[in-house]
Amino acid sequence: MIDDFILWGVSLATAGAIVLFYFLSFRRQRHADRERKEEAARLGFDRPRAQFPFVDAGRCVGCGACVRACPEGDVLGVVSGVATVINGLRCVGHARCQDVCPVGAIEVGLGDMKSRTDVPLMDEWQETTVPGVFVAGELTGMALVKNAVLHGRKVVERIAQRVDQEGARGAGDVYDIVIVGAGPAGLTAAALARERRLSTVLLEQEAGLGGTIFHYPRRKLVLVQALDIPFLGRLREGDYSKEDLLERFEELSRRARLDVRFGQKALEVTRPNRQFTVRTADGAFAARHVILALGRRGTPRKLGAPGEEQPKVMYQLTDAASYQGQRILVVGGGDSAVEAAIALSEQRGNAVTLSYRRDRLVRIKKKNEARIETALGSGRVQPLFGSQVSEIRERSVRLRVGDRDLELPNDYVFVFAGGEPPFEFLRRVGVRFGGEEALASSPGAPPS
Repeated sequence: MIDDFILWGVSLATAGAIVLFYFLSFRRQRHADRERKEEAARLGFDRPRAQFPFVDAGRCVGCGACVRACPEGDVLGVVSGVATVINGLRCVGHARCQDVCPVGAIEVGLGDMKSRTDVPLMDEWQETTVPGVFVAGELTGMALVKNAVLHGRKVVERIAQRVDQEGARGAGDVYDIVIVGAGPAGLTAAALARERRLSTVLLEQEAGLGGTIFHYPRRKLVLVQALDIPFLGRLREGDYSKEDLLERFEELSRRARLDVRFGQKALEVTRPNRQFTVRTADGAFAARHVILALGRRGTPRKLGAPGEEQPKVMYQLTDAASYQGQRILVVGGGDSAVEAAIALSEQRGNAVTLSYRRDRLVRIKKKNEARIETALGSGRVQPLFGSQVSEIRERSVRLRVGDRDLELPNDYVFVFAGGEPPFEFLRRVGVRFGGEEALASSPGAPPS
């Protein structure tokens, strides 16, 4: 009998310890989520800026499946029994949280378009407030190659449907479609237009295909997810290196015999009559429809510090291996800055310092967070948080760190302070954004 009591006592104590352990862990996690939520609210990270997970609090059961499914780590958390956005800036549109929610309480989207000053007003087919002008890819506010490819398909399907209904095609020097931007969205749109027998020209301001991807560092992995591209078929790998993906784009261009014009930056889009004219520095292209598949990167944002005009100051890193035995300052706190700092620190003889105006990194993806913590911990990258560049000299750089000035020996400065998106170009075209006075007619509706 005594042995039974001892056995039962040990069993109950063990079970109680296990329950207590999980209860305390659960409570600590919820407390941490609440603190992170409060901090995110102070910094403004809990508000929509691009793609964003919207949670229906009335339907959410607080199971945490969405939190566990997110590859980016801390986009979501559970606070007061309800899933909530912790760091919305990290959302890149995977939508796995949406897929795993057992009650359908979460949706990844752009929110109320009428209140978004950073996203063009557009209808369900991505036609803007200028009838005949469509947007695709990053301009829609949705990241990922997968979304860009889907956008390219959707827009061309809509144009093909309209051409069939109206029986009006481009003829002579007038194209059915002029596409601006040869990234994933523009290339997909051009390839599908080829299948649909729509005359198309693709304008690209750079010297190669890929859009934003063209500027990525060497061997950078690009998340693709399984998707279908006209003339190429199904891309089955989860991610590709920059070089592999650009090779696929070159293959697509050859197979589809795309008419790509490199070095052609679109300067203006006008509609003097019933057709559009897209002007570049080298000429003009007439079309019945225009697809703007531009990236949001735009013109690199500068620091405004004296000496920034020197040739040693750069705004993108293409090949880290070209820099060895150098004293390098990387400025910025986003993924591009972190990836550049890591890549440069891996080269022989480099001394790399990372300058960021905040007191810690808060805007980077989970995989980059782990890598930069390793680089900082090993001393390969020296952090200068809470710092700002005050002057760039020929062999050094001066920074303001808190209330003191610091001068570092320096050979190169890489600035990753974001870019000025091409929104003003779109406004000159006539495209309206959320927060602006909308047209009386619905977005994309033909004029009466």
